[in-house]
Amino acid sequence: MKAERARLKRLQRLERVRAIAKQAAASEAARAEGTLAQLDALAQRSQRLALDYANRNEALDGAALQQLSRFAGGLQSISESTANDAERARQFADTKLELLAAAERSRAAVETRADKQAQSMAKREIAPATGVRRGFGTGLE
Repeated sequence: MKAERARLKRLQRLERVRAIAKQAAASEAARAEGTLAQLDALAQRSQRLALDYANRNEALDGAALQQLSRFAGGLQSISESTANDAERARQFADTKLELLAAAERSRAAVETRADKQAQSMAKREIAPATGVRRGFGTGLE
């Protein structure tokens, strides 16, 4: 019985540790999702800017047209780089979400084992003795 109580306490401690690990994973996943949202917004904004400058026809001479073309090309390069960064952030966020799911499964598994151990111990404490004692003498005494 003492060994069973020790096992239950170990399982409960392990469950607390896994809950803390789950919280840490949730925090990391939230940070990754926040970074992804920022990079997505930046990628969309830079893409719109690049398209706006690429569609301008305000050049008065060849030098202005060349300068506008180079500027639009630079914006397009920045836009592509930002889109690539956003894609890497998406992959990173997905990985963090997978780690969060794994941490929750691990915590839930330990919780289930601890609950089963507690139920098993409770059944043994309540269960009546297996053999019924026979009394001495007759039933009239």
